[in-house]
Amino acid sequence: MAEDTRQDKRASFSAIAEHNTNGMARSSAVASAKGGGASKKLVIKNFKDRPKLAENYTEDTWLKLRDAVGAIQNSTSIKYNLEELYQAVENLCSYKVSPTLYKQLRQVCEDHVQAQIQQFREYPFWGGGVEQQLHESLDSLSFLKRMNRCWQDHCRQTIMIRSIFLFLDRTYVLQNSLLPSIWDTGLELFRTHIVSDSAVQKRTVDCILEQIEMERNGETVDRSLLRSLLGMLSDLQVYKDSFEERFLIETNRLYAAEGQRLMQERDVPEYLHHVARRLEEENDRIMSYLDQSTQKPLISCVEKQLLGEHMTAMLQKGLSTLLDENRVTELALLYQLFNKVKGGLPTLLQFWRDYIKSFGGEIVCTPEKDKDMVQELLDFKDKMDNVAQSCFTRNEGFINAMKEAFETFINKRPNKPAELIAKYVDSKLRAGNKEATEEELERILDKIMIIFRFIHGKDVFEAFYKKDLAKRLLVGKSASVDAEKSMLSKLKHECGAAFTSKLEGMFKDMELSKDIMIQFKQYMQNQSEPSNIELTVNILTMGYWPSYTPMEVHLPPEMVKLQEVFKLFYLGKHSGRKLQWQPTLGHAVLKSEFKEGKKELQVSLFQTLVLLMFNEGEEFSIEEIRTATGIEEGELKRTLQSLACGKARVLNKNPRGKEVEDGDRFNFNYDFKHKLFRIKINQIQMKETVEEQVSTTERVFQDRQYQIDAAVVRIMKMRKTLSHNLLVSELYNQLKFPVKPGDLKKRIESLIDRDYMERDKETPNQYHYVA
Repeated sequence: MAEDTRQDKRASFSAIAEHNTNGMARSSAVASAKGGGASKKLVIKNFKDRPKLAENYTEDTWLKLRDAVGAIQNSTSIKYNLEELYQAVENLCSYKVSPTLYKQLRQVCEDHVQAQIQQFREYPFWGGGVEQQLHESLDSLSFLKRMNRCWQDHCRQTIMIRSIFLFLDRTYVLQNSLLPSIWDTGLELFRTHIVSDSAVQKRTVDCILEQIEMERNGETVDRSLLRSLLGMLSDLQVYKDSFEERFLIETNRLYAAEGQRLMQERDVPEYLHHVARRLEEENDRIMSYLDQSTQKPLISCVEKQLLGEHMTAMLQKGLSTLLDENRVTELALLYQLFNKVKGGLPTLLQFWRDYIKSFGGEIVCTPEKDKDMVQELLDFKDKMDNVAQSCFTRNEGFINAMKEAFETFINKRPNKPAELIAKYVDSKLRAGNKEATEEELERILDKIMIIFRFIHGKDVFEAFYKKDLAKRLLVGKSASVDAEKSMLSKLKHECGAAFTSKLEGMFKDMELSKDIMIQFKQYMQNQSEPSNIELTVNILTMGYWPSYTPMEVHLPPEMVKLQEVFKLFYLGKHSGRKLQWQPTLGHAVLKSEFKEGKKELQVSLFQTLVLLMFNEGEEFSIEEIRTATGIEEGELKRTLQSLACGKARVLNKNPRGKEVEDGDRFNFNYDFKHKLFRIKINQIQMKETVEEQVSTTERVFQDRQYQIDAAVVRIMKMRKTLSHNLLVSELYNQLKFPVKPGDLKKRIESLIDRDYMERDKETPNQYHYVA
C-alpha cells in the first residue's frame, strides 16, 4: 500500500513536468548545444502552475496518519516510517489542508482522552438516592498510580504525535494566534475531560492530601509519585484552585489542633524543637514535590498556628525557665522562630525586659542578699549580655531594653546599691585581695563601671568610695596604686572632672605628705634630743577627705612631745594653717617581748594605747583602761575584743568569752605564740559601723540640699521670673541625682524664707528672683 502510493506520487509529478516545460530543463539544453562556447547563466524559475494532488491523496494520507496516531495512543508499533509521515503532513499543509488536518487530529485525540475517563470512575457514587457500586473501590495509592500512569502516557503520546505533526504545529498553528499548539491542545483535552471531571478531581486531590497527611504522621510515601501528580496539576493550571486551597485549609486545621495539644502536653524547649522540625519538614516537602508558589502561604500557615497563636502562652510558660537555666540553644531557637512571626520580636522583647526587671529587682530589693548583691548583679549582667549576644544576634532593641530594665530595677531601692558597689570596689582594691591578677582586676573594674552607669544617685557612691579610699590610703591597705589610678580615670571619664576632683586631691595629699616627711626626718636629725619613736604624719586637706569626728584620747608623753615638734616644724614652713590631729586613723608598730621571744605587733593607735598600759601594771579592768586612755566606750570594747578575742590574743580576758562586758578584767599574755615575727592584729575599728553608715548617708542628703539650693538660685538669677512647673523642670535637667517633687518644694520654700526669691503677689505659682 505504501509503495503504491509512492509510485502514484512520482507518476503524477512526472506528468505535470511533461506538460509544463521546466525552465531548468530548457536552459540545460541550450548549454549543451553550444558545446565549448562561453558558459551561460543558470536561471531557476518556479512552476507557472502549482502541481495538483491526486484525487484521493488527502483522504488516503489522513487514514495513514490516523492509523499512526492510533498506534501511538494504543502503544502498538507504527506501520509507517516516521520521516514518511512527517513528509505527508508537510505535503498536506502545502496544499491548504491544514485547517481540516488540525480539526481531524484534535478530534482523534479528544476521542481517545474521553475514553480514558472510564478507568477512573471505578469508585462508589450516589445516584437516584441509592448507592450503586459498579466496581470495587480502588485504594488511594492504586488510584494515584493509575492517574499518574495515564498522565505520563498522555504526555509521551502527545510528544510523539507532535513530532509527526511538527510541520503543522510550526506553520499553520503558529500563524493562527487563537489556536493552541498541539502540546497545549493535549493539555487542554486532558484537563477538560479527565482532571476537570468533578468526581475524578476530588478523588485525586483527596488521595494526594491523604498521602501528605500520612507522611506528616511519620509514614513513608512515594514522593516521586506525588511530585509527578502535583506537577500535572500545575501544568494543567488547576494546581491553585483544585489542590492548593484545600491543602492549606487541611494544613491549617492539622497544625491548629497540634499546636493546642502540644502546648498542653510538652514543655517549651521540647515544643520549640518540634516547631523547628515541622518547619524543616514542610520546607523539605516544598523542595521535594510541592509547587514553589505554595512555599510562602504554607510556611506562613505553620508559623501562625504553631507559633503566632501561642506566643504569649509560650513565653509565660517557659521564658523564665530558659533564662534561669541559661538554655542558650533553646533561647537562640526561640529568637529565630519568633523572628519569623509578625509581632514575634516585640512580644519577646517585652517579656525579656519584664524578666530582667523582676529578677534584678529581687536581687536589689532583698536586704538578706545585700552581702552578695554586687557580685550577683555582675553575674546576672554577664549572663544577660551573653544571651543578647549569642542568642539574640546582638539585636540593638534587646540590648537597649536590657539597659533600660537594669536602670529601672537598680534604682528601685535608693542609695543602697550605690553604697554596696563602692564597698565592692573597696574589697577588690584592698591589699590582701589575692583573687585576681592585674588584668583580671581591670576587667572586674570595667564590669563594675557598667553597673555604676545605671545608678542615679552617684553622689552616694562617691561618698562611700571616698571614705573607703581614705582608709586604704591612710592605713596603706591599697593593693595597687595603678589600679587605684585606673579606677579614678574610669570615674572621671564617666562622671567628669568635678566628680573626681576631691579623690584626686586625696592622692595629691599623700604624695605631698611623703615629701614633707623626708624634710621632717632631716629636721629631726638636726635636733639635740633625737626621739626613739619614728613618727610618720599624713597631712590631709580638710575639703578633700571625709569628715571624721574628733576624739580626744590620752597619749603617752613621748608621743605628745613628738606631736609638738612636728607642729613647730610644719607651721614654721606653712604659716596661717591649723593642724587637727585624728587619732582614729593612726596606727603603730610595737616591739613586744613574750616567753617565745621578741615580736613586732602592727596595731592601731587605740590598740597601742591599751597595750602600752601593760608596761605599767599586770592587770586592769575595762573601767581603768577607759579612764587611762580616754577612748570612747564602744570603740574601746571593739579594741579590747580585737586584742583578747581575735586570732592573735596578746591579752587574756577574764572571764573568757567572745564579747567584752563591763566587768571584764585583762592581763598580758606572756605565753602568746605565733609563727611570724611581725603580726598584724585585725583592726576592728576600721570596719564600718551602722552609725558611720547613717552619718555618710545623712552627709550625702545634706550635700544634695546644698546642690538643690545652688541650682534654684542659679536658674532664678538667669531667668529672673519663672513659674513653679518650669523651675521644677529645669531642676530635673540640671540635678544629677534622683529627687522627689516634695523635696524640691521644701527647698524653694526655704529660699523664699531666706529672701533669695519671692512669690508673685497676684500669681502664687510664679517666682521672682530677689537681687
